[in-house]
Amino acid sequence: HPGTRNKIYLNMKLTILAVLASTAAAFAPQAGVQTSTALNAETSGRREFFSKAALATAAVVGAAAPANAIRDYENVGLLGGSSIIDINNANVRAYLKLPGMYPTVAGKVVTNGPYASVADLYKIPGLTSTEAAVLKKYDSKFVAKEPSPDYVIDRFNNGLYR
Repeated sequence: HPGTRNKIYLNMKLTILAVLASTAAAFAPQAGVQTSTALNAETSGRREFFSKAALATAAVVGAAAPANAIRDYENVGLLGGSSIIDINNANVRAYLKLPGMYPTVAGKVVTNGPYASVADLYKIPGLTSTEAAVLKKYDSKFVAKEPSPDYVIDRFNNGLYR
């Protein structure tokens, strides 16, 4: 019978719809009176504390003064871009253009600074006579400027690799 078949399909559709509705209702948030237990009272206090702490942190970070970076370092050419090298601020790779300096002597120069003058290079602990001769060869190409924190931090390893 076509009429009986339609009733069966209608009942199946209604049953499926009822199952879907009850499943969705199981995951819907419950409205009503919330009872307070020690566990959810503690969670509520934590949540309130952390939200206030996050707001305070955001306020402090937002109110922090901007960094005052040196944009135009007057001695930037002495960091390896000219024939003169600043022994207090130049990176170890600046010595690549001086045969015999890199890596051994250059490594000793950058790890033992800062230097008050170029003459202080010869006071490096463990400097051999051969290494001192290499330094002497390039003595006129060195200058000792005031150490700049922006460049001293990267003297030994500036993160550039071959």
